[in-house]
Amino acid sequence: MINAHAADPATGKPPPEAGVSAVCIASILIPVGEIWFAWTCTPNVHWIVPILAGIPFGAGNTGIFIYASNYLVHSYGIYAASALAGNAVLRSILGGTMPLAGPAMYAALGPHWAGTLLALLEAICIPIPFVFYRYGGKIRMKSALIRSMQEDKERDERKRSRYAEKQAAEGERRAEAEVEAGPGMEAGVAMDEVADMVARDKGAGRDAEKA
Repeated sequence: MINAHAADPATGKPPPEAGVSAVCIASILIPVGEIWFAWTCTPNVHWIVPILAGIPFGAGNTGIFIYASNYLVHSYGIYAASALAGNAVLRSILGGTMPLAGPAMYAALGPHWAGTLLALLEAICIPIPFVFYRYGGKIRMKSALIRSMQEDKERDERKRSRYAEKQAAEGERRAEAEVEAGPGMEAGVAMDEVADMVARDKGAGRDAEKA
């Protein structure tokens, strides 16, 4: 699905936003699994039903974690480690503080409506990956850091291209020089071979006279 996107002319590969297409699907699976679990996690419903809600919920979480991280890596290039570190810090802060309110929320609203509230909050976030999928390229180019990184990358590619062209030109000149020098070199080799044969014949004659 990602490779089916049109390649970026500058890199020849799918743009970073191509990976966000998977995030768009995953963002829908999370609230679906959440609301499914919220209204089936009671004793009057067979235990397998809420357990199965973990499939879309887990798939959505995994998809967002993987492909959103990939999007950061492809967007920030050599600064990807800093981008992932900032993402990890924010995620850890939210992961550490949200559970403090969880027990009180479930006690006040009950399992059905507490889960429904979480599903609504997750549904509100669904448009975010769609916005990045559609306008991510323009949003990235508004970053001075990414623009500078892109310019440096393009300069390096131009240097490599000029170096490759220079090496190719030098190779062609060497090949032409070898072709032009070919007949003279062959004649020189033939003369050397004749001289060696004459020397060998003279040596054989002297040996015969001594015998």
